[in-house]
Amino acid sequence: MVSKKRLAKPKAYMEEDREERERESKYGKNYKWIALSNTTLGALMSAINGTILIISLPAVFSGLGVNPLIASNIALLLWLLLGYMLVSGVIVVTIGRLSDMYGRVKLYNIGFAVFTVGSIGLYISSLYITGVNGALSLVLLRLVQAVGGAFLFANSVAILTDAFPSNERGKAIGFNQIAGIGGGILGLILGGILSSFNWHLIFLVNVPIGIVGTIWAYLALHELATIKKGQKFDIVGNVSFTLGLTLILLALTYGLLPYGTNTMGWKSPYVIGGLIAGILMLLLFGMIELKAKYPMFKLALFKIKAFAFGNISLLLAGIARGGLQFMIIIWLQAIWLPLHGVAFSQTPFRAAILILPLLFGFLIFGPISGYLSDRYGARLFSTLGMTINGIGFIMLAFVPAEFKYAYFAVIIFIIGVGQGLFAAPNTTAIMNSVPPEQRGGASGMRATFTNISLIFSIAIFFTLLVVGLSAHLGPSLYSGLIAQHVPVSEAARVSHLPPTSALFAGLLGYNPMKSLINSTVLASLPSSNQSYVIGKIFFPTLISKPFHDGLALVLYTGAIMSFIAAIASALRGKKYIYGEQ
Repeated sequence: MVSKKRLAKPKAYMEEDREERERESKYGKNYKWIALSNTTLGALMSAINGTILIISLPAVFSGLGVNPLIASNIALLLWLLLGYMLVSGVIVVTIGRLSDMYGRVKLYNIGFAVFTVGSIGLYISSLYITGVNGALSLVLLRLVQAVGGAFLFANSVAILTDAFPSNERGKAIGFNQIAGIGGGILGLILGGILSSFNWHLIFLVNVPIGIVGTIWAYLALHELATIKKGQKFDIVGNVSFTLGLTLILLALTYGLLPYGTNTMGWKSPYVIGGLIAGILMLLLFGMIELKAKYPMFKLALFKIKAFAFGNISLLLAGIARGGLQFMIIIWLQAIWLPLHGVAFSQTPFRAAILILPLLFGFLIFGPISGYLSDRYGARLFSTLGMTINGIGFIMLAFVPAEFKYAYFAVIIFIIGVGQGLFAAPNTTAIMNSVPPEQRGGASGMRATFTNISLIFSIAIFFTLLVVGLSAHLGPSLYSGLIAQHVPVSEAARVSHLPPTSALFAGLLGYNPMKSLINSTVLASLPSSNQSYVIGKIFFPTLISKPFHDGLALVLYTGAIMSFIAAIASALRGKKYIYGEQ
Protein backbone atom coordinates (compact mmCIF):
# COMPACT_ATOMS: atom_id res chain seq x y z
CA MET A 1 0.00 0.00 0.00
CA VAL A 2 1.41 3.42 -0.99
CA SER A 3 1.55 5.98 1.80
CA LYS A 4 -0.10 9.42 1.54
CA LYS A 5 3.32 10.97 1.80
CA ARG A 6 4.57 9.09 -1.25
CA LEU A 7 1.45 10.16 -3.21
CA ALA A 8 2.03 13.77 -2.18
CA LYS A 9 5.67 13.81 -3.40
CA PRO A 10 5.71 11.26 -6.24
CA LYS A 11 8.62 12.58 -8.34
CA ALA A 12 11.22 12.64 -5.58
CA TYR A 13 10.28 9.19 -4.35
CA MET A 14 10.09 7.75 -7.87
CA GLU A 15 13.62 8.99 -8.55
CA GLU A 16 14.88 7.56 -5.28
CA ASP A 17 13.17 4.22 -5.96
CA ARG A 18 14.76 4.14 -9.41
CA GLU A 19 18.23 4.76 -7.94
CA GLU A 20 17.69 2.03 -5.34
CA ARG A 21 16.64 -0.49 -8.01
CA GLU A 22 19.75 0.37 -10.02
CA ARG A 23 21.96 -0.16 -6.97
CA GLU A 24 20.36 -3.51 -6.22
CA SER A 25 20.65 -4.74 -9.81
CA LYS A 26 24.31 -3.75 -10.01
CA TYR A 27 25.61 -4.61 -6.52
CA GLY A 28 22.91 -6.85 -5.06
CA LYS A 29 20.09 -6.30 -2.56
CA ASN A 30 22.43 -6.65 0.40
CA TYR A 31 24.92 -3.98 -0.63
CA LYS A 32 23.52 -1.34 1.70
CA TRP A 33 24.00 -3.72 4.65
CA ILE A 34 27.57 -4.42 3.52
CA ALA A 35 28.18 -0.66 3.46
CA LEU A 36 26.61 -0.31 6.91
CA SER A 37 28.63 -3.11 8.50
CA ASN A 38 31.96 -1.95 7.04
CA THR A 39 31.53 1.75 7.84
CA THR A 40 30.31 0.81 11.32
CA LEU A 41 33.47 -1.23 11.81
CA GLY A 42 35.55 1.77 10.71
CA ALA A 43 33.67 4.15 12.97
CA LEU A 44 33.99 1.75 15.89
CA MET A 45 37.74 1.34 15.43
CA SER A 46 38.38 5.07 15.07
CA ALA A 47 36.17 5.99 18.04
CA ILE A 48 37.72 3.38 20.33
CA ASN A 49 41.15 4.73 19.47
CA GLY A 50 40.05 8.27 20.29
CA THR A 51 39.40 7.47 23.96
CA ILE A 52 41.24 4.25 24.81
CA LEU A 53 44.29 6.18 25.98
CA ILE A 54 42.43 8.45 28.41
CA ILE A 55 41.78 5.74 30.94
CA SER A 56 45.02 3.86 30.16
CA LEU A 57 47.37 6.79 30.83
CA PRO A 58 48.41 5.58 34.33
CA ALA A 59 49.67 2.29 32.87
CA VAL A 60 51.24 3.97 29.81
CA PHE A 61 53.20 6.60 31.77
CA SER A 62 54.24 4.04 34.35
CA GLY A 63 55.31 1.60 31.63
CA LEU A 64 57.32 4.27 29.83
CA GLY A 65 58.88 5.48 33.07
CA VAL A 66 57.81 9.12 32.58
CA ASN A 67 57.36 11.45 35.59
CA PRO A 68 53.97 13.18 35.22
CA LEU A 69 54.87 16.10 37.51
CA ILE A 70 57.50 17.59 35.18
CA ALA A 71 55.95 20.44 33.16
CA SER A 72 57.33 19.25 29.80
CA ASN A 73 55.89 15.79 30.44
CA ILE A 74 52.46 17.28 31.08
CA ALA A 75 52.70 18.70 27.55
CA LEU A 76 53.37 15.16 26.29
CA LEU A 77 50.33 13.93 28.17
CA LEU A 78 48.15 16.60 26.57
CA TRP A 79 49.42 15.71 23.11
CA LEU A 80 48.71 12.03 23.73
CA LEU A 81 45.18 12.96 24.76
CA LEU A 82 44.36 15.67 22.25
CA GLY A 83 46.74 15.27 19.28
CA TYR A 84 44.55 12.65 17.62
CA MET A 85 41.43 14.81 17.72
CA LEU A 86 43.36 17.96 16.80
CA VAL A 87 44.79 16.54 13.57
CA SER A 88 41.66 14.69 12.49
CA GLY A 89 39.49 17.72 13.32
CA VAL A 90 41.66 20.05 11.24
CA ILE A 91 41.93 17.98 8.06
CA VAL A 92 38.58 16.20 7.92
CA VAL A 93 36.76 18.93 5.93
CA THR A 94 39.54 18.96 3.34
CA ILE A 95 39.25 15.19 3.04
CA GLY A 96 35.48 15.50 2.67
CA ARG A 97 35.97 17.88 -0.25
CA LEU A 98 38.55 15.57 -1.87
CA SER A 99 36.06 12.72 -1.47
CA ASP A 100 33.44 14.64 -3.45
CA MET A 101 36.06 15.21 -6.16
CA TYR A 102 37.74 11.80 -6.38
CA GLY A 103 35.43 9.29 -4.71
CA ARG A 104 34.32 8.61 -1.14
CA VAL A 105 35.00 4.88 -1.18
CA LYS A 106 38.53 5.34 -2.56
CA LEU A 107 39.53 7.76 0.21
CA TYR A 108 37.74 5.69 2.84
CA ASN A 109 39.85 2.67 1.81
CA ILE A 110 43.02 4.76 2.11
CA GLY A 111 41.95 5.78 5.61
CA PHE A 112 41.56 2.19 6.77
CA ALA A 113 45.05 1.34 5.50
CA VAL A 114 46.77 4.40 7.02
CA PHE A 115 45.04 3.87 10.36
CA THR A 116 46.15 0.23 10.46
CA VAL A 117 49.77 1.14 9.69
CA GLY A 118 49.70 3.68 12.52
CA SER A 119 48.29 1.07 14.91
CA ILE A 120 51.03 -1.42 14.07
CA GLY A 121 53.67 1.30 14.58
CA LEU A 122 52.23 2.22 17.98
CA TYR A 123 52.35 -1.34 19.22
CA ILE A 124 55.95 -1.84 18.07
CA SER A 125 57.02 1.50 19.55
CA SER A 126 55.43 0.71 22.90
CA LEU A 127 57.46 -2.50 23.10
CA TYR A 128 60.89 -1.09 22.34
CA ILE A 129 61.06 2.66 23.10
CA THR A 130 60.72 3.99 26.66
CA GLY A 131 61.12 7.25 28.54
CA VAL A 132 60.40 10.64 27.00
CA ASN A 133 61.47 9.35 23.57
CA GLY A 134 58.90 6.60 23.89
CA ALA A 135 56.18 9.12 24.70
CA LEU A 136 57.22 11.32 21.74
CA SER A 137 57.11 8.28 19.46
CA LEU A 138 53.58 7.45 20.64
CA VAL A 139 52.47 11.05 20.04
CA LEU A 140 53.80 11.07 16.46
CA LEU A 141 52.29 7.69 15.61
CA ARG A 142 48.96 8.78 17.08
CA LEU A 143 49.06 11.67 14.59
CA VAL A 144 49.54 9.13 11.77
CA GLN A 145 46.49 7.29 13.07
CA ALA A 146 44.62 10.60 13.15
CA VAL A 147 45.15 11.07 9.41
CA GLY A 148 43.66 7.64 8.73
CA GLY A 149 40.87 8.31 11.20
CA ALA A 150 40.02 11.56 9.42
CA PHE A 151 39.55 9.68 6.13
CA LEU A 152 37.18 7.29 7.91
CA PHE A 153 35.29 10.03 9.78
CA ALA A 154 34.83 12.15 6.65
CA ASN A 155 33.40 9.39 4.49
CA SER A 156 31.58 6.77 6.55
CA VAL A 157 28.31 8.69 6.99
CA ALA A 158 28.44 9.98 3.38
CA ILE A 159 28.84 6.39 2.11
CA LEU A 160 25.85 5.32 4.20
CA THR A 161 23.76 8.22 2.93
CA ASP A 162 24.56 7.18 -0.64
CA ALA A 163 23.72 3.52 0.03
CA PHE A 164 20.41 3.89 1.90
CA PRO A 165 17.14 5.50 0.78
CA SER A 166 15.96 8.46 2.86
CA ASN A 167 13.30 6.43 4.69
CA GLU A 168 15.99 4.06 6.09
CA ARG A 169 18.88 6.42 6.74
CA GLY A 170 17.99 7.14 10.35
CA LYS A 171 18.07 3.45 11.18
CA ALA A 172 21.39 2.96 9.35
CA ILE A 173 23.04 6.05 10.81
CA GLY A 174 21.68 5.05 14.22
CA PHE A 175 23.78 1.89 14.15
CA ASN A 176 26.75 3.83 12.79
CA GLN A 177 26.40 6.41 15.55
CA ILE A 178 26.33 3.64 18.15
CA ALA A 179 29.76 2.68 16.84
CA GLY A 180 30.93 6.29 16.67
CA ILE A 181 29.83 7.59 20.06
CA GLY A 182 29.32 4.28 21.82
CA GLY A 183 32.78 3.29 20.60
CA GLY A 184 34.18 6.28 22.44
CA ILE A 185 32.69 4.97 25.67
CA LEU A 186 33.73 1.41 24.79
CA GLY A 187 37.27 2.71 24.31
CA LEU A 188 37.33 3.81 27.93
CA ILE A 189 36.20 0.36 29.04
CA LEU A 190 38.63 -1.53 26.82
CA GLY A 191 41.45 0.74 27.91
CA GLY A 192 40.74 0.03 31.55
CA ILE A 193 40.53 -3.72 31.02
CA LEU A 194 43.55 -4.13 28.73
CA SER A 195 45.86 -1.82 30.68
CA SER A 196 45.26 -3.86 33.83
CA PHE A 197 46.75 -6.91 32.06
CA ASN A 198 49.29 -5.49 29.62
CA TRP A 199 49.24 -1.82 28.57
CA HIS A 200 50.86 -2.60 25.20
CA LEU A 201 47.61 -4.33 24.17
CA ILE A 202 45.73 -1.03 23.95
CA PHE A 203 47.72 -0.31 20.78
CA LEU A 204 47.37 -3.84 19.40
CA VAL A 205 43.58 -4.13 19.73
CA ASN A 206 42.91 -2.13 16.53
CA VAL A 207 45.39 -4.02 14.34
CA PRO A 208 43.28 -7.12 13.47
CA ILE A 209 40.20 -4.95 13.02
CA GLY A 210 42.15 -2.64 10.74
CA ILE A 211 43.57 -5.44 8.60
CA VAL A 212 40.17 -7.09 8.12
CA GLY A 213 38.45 -3.75 7.52
CA THR A 214 41.03 -2.60 4.96
CA ILE A 215 40.75 -5.77 2.87
CA TRP A 216 36.98 -5.90 3.21
CA ALA A 217 36.50 -2.25 2.24
CA TYR A 218 38.70 -2.67 -0.84
CA LEU A 219 36.82 -5.77 -2.02
CA ALA A 220 33.23 -5.00 -1.01
CA LEU A 221 32.57 -1.24 -1.20
CA HIS A 222 31.61 0.48 -4.46
CA GLU A 223 31.44 4.13 -5.44
CA LEU A 224 27.79 5.21 -5.69
CA ALA A 225 28.32 8.96 -5.81
CA THR A 226 28.44 10.75 -9.14
CA ILE A 227 31.88 12.34 -9.50
CA LYS A 228 31.78 15.56 -11.50
CA LYS A 229 34.67 16.11 -13.88
CA GLY A 230 36.71 19.31 -14.04
CA GLN A 231 36.51 20.28 -10.36
CA LYS A 232 39.54 22.08 -8.95
CA PHE A 233 41.02 21.95 -5.47
CA ASP A 234 40.67 25.20 -3.51
CA ILE A 235 44.27 25.55 -2.24
CA VAL A 236 43.89 29.00 -0.68
CA GLY A 237 40.66 28.08 1.08
CA ASN A 238 42.08 24.83 2.43
CA VAL A 239 45.27 26.48 3.70
CA SER A 240 43.41 29.32 5.43
CA PHE A 241 40.93 26.94 7.09
CA THR A 242 43.59 24.44 8.18
CA LEU A 243 45.92 27.14 9.51
CA GLY A 244 43.13 29.01 11.32
CA LEU A 245 41.68 25.95 13.03
CA THR A 246 45.16 24.62 13.89
CA LEU A 247 46.14 27.90 15.58
CA ILE A 248 42.95 27.94 17.65
CA LEU A 249 43.22 24.31 18.74
CA LEU A 250 46.94 24.64 19.58
CA ALA A 251 46.19 27.74 21.63
CA LEU A 252 43.44 25.92 23.51
CA THR A 253 45.78 23.00 24.19
CA TYR A 254 48.65 25.12 25.51
CA GLY A 255 46.26 27.28 27.50
CA LEU A 256 45.93 24.29 29.84
CA LEU A 257 49.64 24.36 30.74
CA PRO A 258 51.18 26.59 33.44
CA TYR A 259 52.67 29.88 32.25
CA GLY A 260 55.13 31.73 34.47
CA THR A 261 53.58 32.06 37.91
CA ASN A 262 50.08 31.36 36.55
CA THR A 263 48.52 27.95 37.04
CA MET A 264 47.30 27.97 33.40
CA GLY A 265 48.48 29.54 30.18
CA TRP A 266 45.54 31.74 29.19
CA LYS A 267 47.61 34.90 29.81
CA SER A 268 50.46 33.70 27.59
CA PRO A 269 50.99 36.01 24.58
CA TYR A 270 51.43 32.89 22.43
CA VAL A 271 48.04 31.53 23.48
CA ILE A 272 46.29 34.89 23.07
CA GLY A 273 48.06 35.53 19.77
CA GLY A 274 47.21 32.06 18.51
CA LEU A 275 43.52 32.52 19.27
CA ILE A 276 43.38 35.95 17.59
CA ALA A 277 45.37 34.83 14.54
CA GLY A 278 43.25 31.67 14.21
CA ILE A 279 39.98 33.61 14.31
CA LEU A 280 41.28 36.08 11.71
CA MET A 281 42.34 33.22 9.43
CA LEU A 282 38.88 31.63 9.68
CA LEU A 283 37.27 34.97 8.82
CA LEU A 284 39.60 35.16 5.82
CA PHE A 285 38.56 31.63 4.91
CA GLY A 286 34.91 32.69 4.91
CA MET A 287 35.64 35.62 2.57
CA ILE A 288 37.62 33.36 0.22
CA GLU A 289 34.93 30.69 0.08
CA LEU A 290 32.18 33.15 -0.79
CA LYS A 291 34.08 34.17 -3.94
CA ALA A 292 35.74 30.87 -4.92
CA LYS A 293 34.54 29.12 -8.09
CA TYR A 294 35.31 25.71 -6.58
CA PRO A 295 35.13 26.30 -2.83
CA MET A 296 36.52 23.89 -0.26
CA PHE A 297 33.14 24.00 1.47
CA LYS A 298 29.95 25.65 0.29
CA LEU A 299 29.05 27.99 3.12
CA ALA A 300 25.58 28.35 1.60
CA LEU A 301 24.77 24.99 3.22
CA PHE A 302 24.53 26.86 6.53
CA LYS A 303 21.49 28.66 5.11
CA ILE A 304 19.68 25.32 5.42
CA LYS A 305 18.14 25.30 8.91
CA ALA A 306 18.43 21.56 9.39
CA PHE A 307 22.13 21.68 8.53
CA ALA A 308 23.03 24.82 10.49
CA PHE A 309 21.14 24.09 13.71
CA GLY A 310 22.05 20.41 13.52
CA ASN A 311 25.76 21.27 13.54
CA ILE A 312 25.37 23.87 16.27
CA SER A 313 23.63 21.39 18.53
CA LEU A 314 26.20 18.73 17.56
CA LEU A 315 29.09 20.96 18.67
CA LEU A 316 27.44 21.89 21.98
CA ALA A 317 26.45 18.29 22.69
CA GLY A 318 30.01 17.14 21.93
CA ILE A 319 31.49 19.71 24.31
CA ALA A 320 29.18 18.58 27.09
CA ARG A 321 29.78 14.87 26.44
CA GLY A 322 33.58 15.05 26.14
CA GLY A 323 34.01 17.02 29.34
CA LEU A 324 31.73 14.67 31.23
CA GLN A 325 33.75 11.59 30.26
CA PHE A 326 37.03 13.23 31.20
CA MET A 327 35.78 14.46 34.57
CA ILE A 328 34.11 11.16 35.51
CA ILE A 329 37.38 9.33 34.87
CA ILE A 330 39.32 11.72 37.13
CA TRP A 331 36.58 11.47 39.75
CA LEU A 332 36.65 7.68 39.80
CA GLN A 333 40.37 7.04 39.33
CA ALA A 334 41.75 9.84 41.48
CA ILE A 335 39.24 9.94 44.33
CA TRP A 336 36.35 7.51 44.64
CA LEU A 337 38.12 4.22 43.92
CA PRO A 338 41.24 4.90 46.06
CA LEU A 339 38.99 5.99 48.93
CA HIS A 340 37.24 2.61 48.60
CA GLY A 341 40.50 0.74 48.99
CA VAL A 342 41.28 0.06 45.33
CA ALA A 343 44.99 0.07 44.48
CA PHE A 344 46.07 2.70 41.93
CA SER A 345 47.18 -0.06 39.55
CA GLN A 346 43.60 -1.38 39.43
CA THR A 347 41.69 1.92 39.16
CA PRO A 348 41.57 2.02 35.31
CA PHE A 349 39.93 -1.42 35.12
CA ARG A 350 37.48 -0.69 37.93
CA ALA A 351 36.61 2.74 36.51
CA ALA A 352 35.88 1.10 33.15
CA ILE A 353 33.37 -1.24 34.79
CA LEU A 354 31.73 1.55 36.78
CA ILE A 355 30.92 3.67 33.71
CA LEU A 356 29.10 0.83 31.90
CA PRO A 357 25.62 2.28 32.64
CA LEU A 358 26.53 5.29 30.46
CA LEU A 359 27.22 2.92 27.56
CA PHE A 360 24.07 0.86 28.19
CA GLY A 361 21.86 3.95 28.06
CA PHE A 362 23.34 4.93 24.74
CA LEU A 363 23.22 1.43 23.23
CA ILE A 364 19.57 0.92 24.12
CA PHE A 365 18.17 4.24 22.91
CA GLY A 366 20.56 5.07 20.04
CA PRO A 367 19.10 2.68 17.45
CA ILE A 368 15.53 3.21 18.69
CA SER A 369 15.71 6.96 18.12
CA GLY A 370 17.38 6.47 14.73
CA TYR A 371 14.59 4.12 13.60
CA LEU A 372 11.80 6.39 14.83
CA SER A 373 13.39 9.52 13.33
CA ASP A 374 12.91 8.01 9.84
CA ARG A 375 9.18 8.31 10.43
CA TYR A 376 8.81 11.35 12.65
CA GLY A 377 11.89 13.47 11.96
CA ALA A 378 14.81 14.49 14.17
CA ARG A 379 13.47 17.49 16.07
CA LEU A 380 11.50 15.67 18.78
CA PHE A 381 14.17 13.08 19.62
CA SER A 382 17.23 15.31 19.45
CA THR A 383 15.56 18.05 21.50
CA LEU A 384 14.32 15.56 24.09
CA GLY A 385 17.74 13.88 24.21
CA MET A 386 19.64 17.07 24.98
CA THR A 387 17.03 18.10 27.56
CA ILE A 388 17.43 14.77 29.35
CA ASN A 389 21.21 15.17 29.08
CA GLY A 390 21.07 18.57 30.78
CA ILE A 391 18.84 17.26 33.57
CA GLY A 392 21.31 14.41 34.11
CA PHE A 393 24.17 16.89 34.47
CA ILE A 394 22.29 18.83 37.13
CA MET A 395 21.46 15.64 39.01
CA LEU A 396 25.13 14.62 38.92
CA ALA A 397 26.17 17.99 40.35
CA PHE A 398 24.26 17.13 43.54
CA VAL A 399 26.10 13.82 43.98
CA PRO A 400 28.72 14.15 46.74
CA ALA A 401 32.36 13.24 46.12
CA GLU A 402 31.84 10.18 48.33
CA PHE A 403 28.66 8.77 46.72
CA LYS A 404 26.50 5.66 46.72
CA TYR A 405 27.24 3.89 43.45
CA ALA A 406 23.62 2.88 42.70
CA TYR A 407 22.54 6.53 42.60
CA PHE A 408 25.56 7.45 40.45
CA ALA A 409 24.85 4.56 38.04
CA VAL A 410 21.23 5.61 37.52
CA ILE A 411 22.26 9.18 36.71
CA ILE A 412 24.92 8.29 34.16
CA PHE A 413 22.46 5.82 32.58
CA ILE A 414 20.00 8.72 32.18
CA ILE A 415 22.76 10.80 30.58
CA GLY A 416 23.49 7.89 28.22
CA VAL A 417 19.79 7.76 27.28
CA GLY A 418 19.85 11.46 26.43
CA GLN A 419 22.93 11.11 24.26
CA GLY A 420 21.44 8.06 22.53
CA LEU A 421 18.21 9.88 21.72
CA PHE A 422 20.14 12.81 20.24
CA ALA A 423 22.93 11.29 18.16
CA ALA A 424 21.41 9.38 15.22
CA PRO A 425 18.42 11.67 14.51
CA ASN A 426 20.65 14.74 14.52
CA THR A 427 23.23 13.24 12.14
CA THR A 428 20.53 11.88 9.84
CA ALA A 429 18.86 15.29 9.64
CA ILE A 430 22.19 16.94 8.78
CA MET A 431 22.99 14.49 5.98
CA ASN A 432 19.43 14.42 4.60
CA SER A 433 19.44 18.21 4.22
CA VAL A 434 22.29 18.53 1.67
CA PRO A 435 22.51 17.78 -2.08
CA PRO A 436 23.99 14.34 -2.94
CA GLU A 437 27.05 15.85 -4.66
CA GLN A 438 27.98 17.74 -1.46
CA ARG A 439 27.60 14.90 1.05
CA GLY A 440 31.36 14.40 1.38
CA GLY A 441 31.97 18.03 2.34
CA ALA A 442 28.92 18.07 4.61
CA SER A 443 30.03 14.86 6.33
CA GLY A 444 33.51 16.36 6.73
CA MET A 445 32.14 19.49 8.37
CA ARG A 446 29.96 17.39 10.67
CA ALA A 447 33.01 15.30 11.61
CA THR A 448 35.02 18.48 12.26
CA PHE A 449 32.43 19.71 14.75
CA THR A 450 32.46 16.27 16.40
CA ASN A 451 36.24 16.09 16.68
CA ILE A 452 37.00 19.63 17.80
CA SER A 453 34.24 19.48 20.39
CA LEU A 454 36.45 17.24 22.57
CA ILE A 455 39.31 19.75 22.52
CA PHE A 456 36.96 22.66 23.26
CA SER A 457 35.40 20.54 25.98
CA ILE A 458 38.63 19.72 27.78
CA ALA A 459 39.87 23.32 27.41
CA ILE A 460 36.68 24.79 28.86
CA PHE A 461 35.91 22.23 31.54
CA PHE A 462 39.49 21.70 32.64
CA THR A 463 39.85 25.47 33.11
CA LEU A 464 36.64 25.61 35.13
CA LEU A 465 37.80 22.68 37.23
CA VAL A 466 41.15 24.35 37.93
CA VAL A 467 39.37 27.60 38.88
CA GLY A 468 37.22 25.73 41.38
CA LEU A 469 40.17 23.68 42.62
CA SER A 470 42.54 26.63 43.07
CA ALA A 471 40.58 28.24 45.89
CA HIS A 472 40.83 25.29 48.28
CA LEU A 473 43.65 22.99 47.13
CA GLY A 474 46.50 24.86 48.86
CA PRO A 475 44.84 25.16 52.29
CA SER A 476 43.67 21.54 52.09
CA LEU A 477 47.19 20.26 51.35
CA TYR A 478 48.72 22.46 54.05
CA SER A 479 46.35 21.42 56.83
CA GLY A 480 46.55 17.76 55.81
CA LEU A 481 50.36 17.73 55.88
CA ILE A 482 50.50 19.56 59.23
CA ALA A 483 48.16 16.94 60.69
CA GLN A 484 50.70 14.27 59.70
CA HIS A 485 53.51 16.12 61.53
CA VAL A 486 55.17 17.52 58.40
CA PRO A 487 57.11 20.70 59.39
CA VAL A 488 55.35 24.00 58.73
CA SER A 489 57.92 25.24 56.22
CA GLU A 490 57.78 22.01 54.20
CA ALA A 491 53.97 21.88 54.33
CA ALA A 492 53.81 25.47 53.07
CA ARG A 493 56.16 24.67 50.16
CA VAL A 494 54.31 21.51 49.08
CA SER A 495 50.93 23.25 49.36
CA HIS A 496 51.87 25.36 46.35
CA LEU A 497 51.41 22.32 44.10
CA PRO A 498 49.78 23.66 40.88
CA PRO A 499 46.18 22.49 40.47
CA THR A 500 47.02 21.26 36.96
CA SER A 501 49.73 18.96 38.34
CA ALA A 502 47.38 17.72 41.05
CA LEU A 503 44.71 16.82 38.48
CA PHE A 504 47.10 15.04 36.16
CA ALA A 505 48.63 13.19 39.11
CA GLY A 506 45.15 12.05 40.08
CA LEU A 507 44.30 11.08 36.50
CA LEU A 508 47.47 9.01 36.29
CA GLY A 509 46.82 7.26 39.60
CA TYR A 510 49.92 8.85 41.07
CA ASN A 511 50.39 10.05 44.66
CA PRO A 512 52.82 12.98 44.23
CA MET A 513 53.65 13.31 47.93
CA LYS A 514 56.62 10.94 47.73
CA SER A 515 58.19 13.15 45.05
CA LEU A 516 57.16 16.51 46.48
CA ILE A 517 58.12 16.12 50.14
CA ASN A 518 61.82 16.39 50.84
CA SER A 519 63.19 12.86 51.29
CA THR A 520 64.95 13.80 54.53
CA VAL A 521 61.73 15.27 55.95
CA LEU A 522 59.76 12.24 54.82
CA ALA A 523 62.23 9.86 56.44
CA SER A 524 62.03 11.79 59.73
CA LEU A 525 58.26 11.27 60.08
CA PRO A 526 56.89 8.53 62.35
CA SER A 527 56.50 5.35 60.31
CA SER A 528 52.70 5.37 60.55
CA ASN A 529 52.48 8.97 59.30
CA GLN A 530 55.01 8.30 56.56
CA SER A 531 53.06 5.27 55.29
CA TYR A 532 49.79 7.20 55.34
CA VAL A 533 51.17 10.25 53.50
CA ILE A 534 52.54 8.20 50.58
CA GLY A 535 49.68 5.66 50.60
CA LYS A 536 46.54 5.52 48.47
CA ILE A 537 44.18 7.35 50.85
CA PHE A 538 45.97 10.58 51.83
CA PHE A 539 46.12 12.47 48.52
CA PRO A 540 42.61 11.51 47.31
CA THR A 541 41.19 12.59 50.67
CA LEU A 542 42.86 16.01 50.46
CA ILE A 543 41.78 16.81 46.90
CA SER A 544 38.26 15.38 47.25
CA LYS A 545 36.51 18.55 48.48
CA PRO A 546 38.41 21.02 46.23
CA PHE A 547 37.83 18.75 43.22
CA HIS A 548 34.11 18.49 43.87
CA ASP A 549 33.81 22.29 44.12
CA GLY A 550 35.30 22.58 40.65
CA LEU A 551 33.30 19.64 39.33
CA ALA A 552 30.00 21.26 40.28
CA LEU A 553 30.96 24.31 38.18
CA VAL A 554 31.80 22.00 35.26
CA LEU A 555 28.52 20.10 35.48
CA TYR A 556 26.34 23.22 35.65
CA THR A 557 28.14 24.58 32.58
CA GLY A 558 27.60 21.26 30.78
CA ALA A 559 23.91 21.42 31.66
CA ILE A 560 23.62 24.93 30.19
CA MET A 561 25.31 23.78 26.97
CA SER A 562 22.97 20.80 26.76
CA PHE A 563 19.90 23.01 27.14
CA ILE A 564 21.19 25.42 24.46
CA ALA A 565 21.79 22.40 22.22
CA ALA A 566 18.16 21.36 22.87
CA ILE A 567 16.97 24.82 21.80
CA ALA A 568 19.09 24.65 18.65
CA SER A 569 17.62 21.22 17.89
CA ALA A 570 14.10 22.57 18.28
CA LEU A 571 14.89 25.46 15.90
CA ARG A 572 15.91 23.13 13.06
CA GLY A 573 12.32 23.14 11.75
CA LYS A 574 10.16 20.33 10.49
CA LYS A 575 11.50 17.18 8.83
CA TYR A 576 13.47 18.17 5.73
CA ILE A 577 15.01 15.92 3.07
CA TYR A 578 16.78 17.57 0.14
CA GLY A 579 14.89 17.07 -3.10
CA GLU A 580 11.64 15.95 -1.48
CA GLN A 581 10.26 19.38 -0.59
